[in-house]
Amino acid sequence: MNKEQVILIVDDNPDNLALVGNILKKSNHRLLFAQSGVHALKAIYDKQPDLILLDVMMPDLDGFAVCKQLKQDTNFADIPIIFLTAKAEKDNVIAGLELGAVDYITKPFNSKELITRVDTHLELKMAKEDLKQRVAELSMAKIELAHKVEELNQANLTKDKFFSIISHDLMNPFSGLIGFASLLVDKNQSLNDKQRDECIDHIFQLSKQGLNLLTNLLDWSRSQTGRMEVTPMHLNLKSIVDGNIKLLHNQVTAKQIQFFSTIDSKQTVFADERMLTTIIRNLLSNAIKFTPDRGEITVSAQEKDNYLEILIADTGIGMTAEILDKIFRIDVSHTTKGTHGERGTGLGLILCKEFIEKNQGTITATSEQGKGSQFYVCFPKDNPS
Repeated sequence: MNKEQVILIVDDNPDNLALVGNILKKSNHRLLFAQSGVHALKAIYDKQPDLILLDVMMPDLDGFAVCKQLKQDTNFADIPIIFLTAKAEKDNVIAGLELGAVDYITKPFNSKELITRVDTHLELKMAKEDLKQRVAELSMAKIELAHKVEELNQANLTKDKFFSIISHDLMNPFSGLIGFASLLVDKNQSLNDKQRDECIDHIFQLSKQGLNLLTNLLDWSRSQTGRMEVTPMHLNLKSIVDGNIKLLHNQVTAKQIQFFSTIDSKQTVFADERMLTTIIRNLLSNAIKFTPDRGEITVSAQEKDNYLEILIADTGIGMTAEILDKIFRIDVSHTTKGTHGERGTGLGLILCKEFIEKNQGTITATSEQGKGSQFYVCFPKDNPS
């Protein structure tokens, strides 16, 4: 055994203590002695021995009472107890074992038997402790493995989503571009002015759709690979919102949508500028996409404790509860065409959620089919740390 083992010998007879002590000295154990149950408990609490040799018949507090008290205390319940008794009656043996003792030795002692039993139970104790440690390590390893499996599953879902977008959604605008461009090249002379203008407009809209998709894909890819740093700062919310409204002006005009913004010029958030711009752009684009002609979109903000809650609300087609449950989930593929047949990938809201959470914010949504949707985004007003 590598570690010095501590053995407590308890007996009210000094001669028995000396006898057992002399026998066990040959095994190179560290020995402690107690002549009563009370002294034994004090020694156990102070030194926490590896094994106890405990006399049964003692005044005041006998061996059975000491054993019972120790087995009720989780700090000492695992210490093996061997009873020393002059009585080999079956009832006494059973009573001791039922209290939690691991063995018993009858007086007078046989030196070889005593050493063998003591060493056996010390080895068993060490094996039990080693097994307990291994079980704990295995439990931790199991938890870590479960986390790794979850990370791997998420990585696979991300990869599948990525390739799905590239193979399907990204092909659509390019196929359309090639189709309308071929029409202009091959049949330009047979097209009238109106038809040419329609082809050019389709090419323009498909180009914007492809660019927006590529922008989101690149941002999402950087986010997934950890190459996009988050650099939060105090930002003027009105400036970010107004910039995006200006960028999306043509889409708003094409649908004759009424746009209302009540953002105050003094309202600020603590966020990464590029990420905040991407979030607002995607949420506004979605609102425009699902709002019919002559509908309304409202952007507002209000302070809530240390956060600023941004609300983007529309009078669009809305969503069912089933669809609402899917919009932020990467493991569920879901896209819906806009009121003018605009296509989507479902990536925009997933990207928004990731970026918002990277900035210590939250996003929630409510919706009613046929009446519109409301997206609530909360950002800290100041550095939360």
